[in-house]
Order: sequence, then C-alpha cells, then structure tokens
Amino acid sequence: MVRGDGSGAGGVDPQQLWQSPQQPRKGRKPAFSREAITAAAVALADAEGIEAVTMRRVASQVGAGVMSLYSYAPDKETLLLLMVDHVNGELSPPAPLTGHWRADLKAIAHAQRALMLRHPWLPAALFNRRWSFGPHTLDFVEYALAALRPTALDGGAKLEVFSLITGFVAGLVADEIAQAALADSPDRAAADARYLAAVAADGHHPELAEALSAPARPLSPDATFTRLLDRMVDGLDAGS
Repeated sequence: MVRGDGSGAGGVDPQQLWQSPQQPRKGRKPAFSREAITAAAVALADAEGIEAVTMRRVASQVGAGVMSLYSYAPDKETLLLLMVDHVNGELSPPAPLTGHWRADLKAIAHAQRALMLRHPWLPAALFNRRWSFGPHTLDFVEYALAALRPTALDGGAKLEVFSLITGFVAGLVADEIAQAALADSPDRAAADARYLAAVAADGHHPELAEALSAPARPLSPDATFTRLLDRMVDGLDAGS
C-alpha cells in the first residue's frame, strides 16, 4: 500500500486503499490476504477491545511477519478503516425499503445498533476520525439515501441526516455498553442515586428535581433506544 498526500486516514490515498488490487506483490501467492488480515483484526477487537489491535498482534493471528502487514495496511488507522468497512458488510443485503422514510430510517438505525452491539469497539472507532468510505459502507450509504428519497431534502441534507442517525446510534450504543459494564457495580449505582437525590433536595436545582420526580420510563436498553429514536426521527423536518 503506497502512502498518498494525506487525503485519507494515515495518509493513505483512498483510491489506492479501496480500488487497487488487494495483493500487494507479484510472484508467489502469499499465505494470507487483506481480507484475512482484516477479519483477524475484527476478531481480536471483538474479543479484547480495540486497544488490543496492534500490527504485531494481528500479524501473529494470521501467521505473518509484522513488516509484511504494512504492505496491506501501512498503519493502524488504515487497518481501522478496513475493519469498519468489513463489518459494515454485515448490513447487506438490507431489508427492502417501504417507501415510508421515517419507518425506513428507524429500521436503518436499529440495524446499525445491532451491528455495533455485535462489535462493541465500533462506536469508539467511528469517533474522532476522518473516514474514507469503503465499498460496503458506500452501499449502505446509498441505501440510506434511497430511504430518504421521498423527502424534500437535497443531497447534502440527506447526507447530514444519515450522519446524524449514525452518530446518534453510536453515542447511545457506547453509553449502553458502558452502563452494562457498570451493572456489576451495584454499590456505585447506589452511590450515584444517593448523590442525585441529595442534589435534587438542596433547593438549588429545581428543574432537575422536577425531572427526577417524574414517573419512571422503561429503562431497558431496547425500550430506551426505541423511545429516543422515535423522538428524534419523528421530529426531523423533511422539508428543508
């Protein structure tokens, strides 16, 4: 893989990353491929988290020398691009569109949530990076834009809506994963509840006190996600 002029993550030219042949050398067929390297990195991230994914660990997973991996992915940022596009392949083929854009947009969000829960490292991988969309990702973006065709939104606004939905899902799933990790710490949860009760009773935060006194809503992750998704999508203005 040849480095470019900084137009992609890690300085990799996106055309070279996504459209060049996957075999970087001529001659004898190598014992591994870019697909195998990417799949090994995904499996490692699924099992141990994104921090465990290093070029050395991935090389050991596929039985390759670490230096040979740089022919396929010159740095970890590029490897993350490959990993994200690899798992986005699980979103295909998507369900047929209904023509009701709000329902279709909600179905897209639910599919993204399921994907991120299968790959808990994915929300973190999506943040704070400039992304170069691979073929699987582009296919799903195309599907999302088609879902928004019945609206009066222009192309740029449709892309913004898709980005909004993706960011919304990633943020909620990241919080869901974090809350699940804290489920084994009931003492911490109880301490947080006592603190909020004390703050609500101090008289300095009347709005918060009123909010905390409201009837409890279903708190299961599924119910919370669906409720917040409905609130956001149903409130979108599709006229501009």
